[in-house]
Amino acid sequence: MTATPEAVALAQAAAAAALDKLADDVRAFDVSEHLAITDIFVLASAANDPQVKAIVDEVERRLLAIGAKAARREGDRGAHWVLLDYIDVVVHVMHTEDREYYSLERLWKDCPEVPLPDRPHAADPASAR
Repeated sequence: MTATPEAVALAQAAAAAALDKLADDVRAFDVSEHLAITDIFVLASAANDPQVKAIVDEVERRLLAIGAKAARREGDRGAHWVLLDYIDVVVHVMHTEDREYYSLERLWKDCPEVPLPDRPHAADPASAR
């Protein structure tokens, strides 16, 4: 089983929102073969607490605009690692140091990566047309 097209579209929208807020190393993994609870993990890094919060807020705002509301939001207090659970997609926004320490990519290295935008959506000249 692979991630649904709806989950892929949601993950891509979340990644675009994170990139618009200058998130680093945004990646997504199709974990549907290994987990029954979700299809895709989206990972994004930020340099500091305010940037983590800005990325999380933009992901929530952008996904809400397309009709997706997070079922759960965890990790707000320290803002070192915030998790947004959209059931089929789970978004992890982490401090760069925490991301390196926990190395989630290593845990999911056997999972296929989901293609994501490679630059900020707002900076894409085609999106301005």
